[in-house]
Amino acid sequence: MTLASFAAGWRAHALWLVLACAALALQPATAGAASFEKLTIVTKAGPLSIDIEMAVTPAERSKGLMYRAELAANTGMLFDFGVDQPVYMWMKNTYIPLDMVFIRSDGRVASITTDTVPLSTATISSGVPVKAVLELPAGTVRAKGIAVGDRVEHRLFGG
Repeated sequence: MTLASFAAGWRAHALWLVLACAALALQPATAGAASFEKLTIVTKAGPLSIDIEMAVTPAERSKGLMYRAELAANTGMLFDFGVDQPVYMWMKNTYIPLDMVFIRSDGRVASITTDTVPLSTATISSGVPVKAVLELPAGTVRAKGIAVGDRVEHRLFGG
């Protein structure tokens, strides 16, 4: 193989990688998405119904809400980690600020992080072992009165 043919092959591979990444970034929000379901958070102010997209597989959890330009009110994404464990999230390639609700396997809200910074690589920790994380549009936790100890009703938590 000559240096010229090697360089041409490398450029072709690099171009393919750039195009593949661009195609992924331009996919509609629902492309490759799992399922949408209802979830209820029982707050002191009463029940709050939210339409959620599930992130169950490693690929779905890894991508999460990356590359999305918006997230409608009363919608979110629920990340299922299967068992209670310390969970660490970040906002890399996530363009919208979010509230993160960390949920134990019994459905109780264990901790909350609000108003995350878009595109940040800072680690956001659950602080305690949790089974799931619910990502909501920033400001939802405050506006709806979601608090630590609230109960989340969904099939994932036995309800």
